[in-house]
Formats: sequence, C-alpha cells, structure tokens
Amino acid sequence: MVIERFSMKTAMRLPGLFFLCALVMAFSASADELPSAPPASSGPQLGDCVMFREGGVGLVLKTPTYWLKGSIADMGHERRLAGRCPNIGKQVSAYSREDWVRVAAATPCVENDADVREVDVLRIRVAVEEWETPWSNQHGTAGWLFRGYFLDQALKKGGLIDMDAKWLERCEPRR
Repeated sequence: MVIERFSMKTAMRLPGLFFLCALVMAFSASADELPSAPPASSGPQLGDCVMFREGGVGLVLKTPTYWLKGSIADMGHERRLAGRCPNIGKQVSAYSREDWVRVAAATPCVENDADVREVDVLRIRVAVEEWETPWSNQHGTAGWLFRGYFLDQALKKGGLIDMDAKWLERCEPRR
C-alpha cells in the first residue's frame, strides 16, 4: 500500500518535474554561450526614430496619449549626480510647467540620502518631426508636453531637444 501511494504521488508530480527541468534546460547557458557584450545595434543609433509619450493612464478608460516624435541627431554620455528628488509640495495633477521643469532637471533622482551617487546618463538630442500636445486642461493635465511645448521649450519642426535616453522609446520612421 505504501508503494502504491508513493507511486501515485510521484506520478502526479512528474508533469511538474518535467516542466521544471525543461525550463531550467531552456534558460540555462554555459559561460561560453553568454554574450560578452551586447550587439552594437542594441543601443540607440544616430538617425533612429524615437518617441516621447505621456498619458495613456487607466485600465478601462484611458487618458489621451500625447507624444513627441523625432530622430536622434546627437548623443553622448555624461556623469550626473543622482541627488534627492525635489519635493514640489503639491499633487502631480496640480504641477505647473515650472514644477515639471524642476522635476526633469533633477532627473535622475533618488528618494533617500543614502542612495545619492554619481551615475552615467545617456543624453540624446532629438530633431523634432511631429507632436501632439494638449492645449487646455480639459484635454489633459499640464505635463511635460503642453500647449506646443516640451517642458519650457517651444516645439518646432527640426528643432533640437536634449533629453535623457530613458525617457524615449523607439518608433518606426514615417515613410
């Protein structure tokens, strides 16, 4: 009886064990199979299409998404102090353009004094091609994109805007 019970329990666990073994084998790699450096094309390149998006919040009813689209005109690494994030003292929905400029200038930032340190930041200059921004608070809260501006810079076709690469996502160029 003990053997039958053991066999029954083992039989019930076999599919799970096989699945676990298959996962381990599929995702494990020896040291020589791991790439030593990411491929050259994995990072942003000059001329790449990039997009800054804002909005689109909500599960069922989403807020409108506003965006800025362009191509990478220049980029470079710089060291920045990741200091304490600014305390604006009001709700995010009440931030003014000046508040957003202050937040953007402090980025990257940290919440605790113990985490303050220098970090390497990839800065990208985007040649602006097209955009969609809210024009009143009824269209969306004043954010980084508002009334034809990105923060405190007026948007114009061909204009250059300097921003952190982490704020951007890749996009398909318009043909």
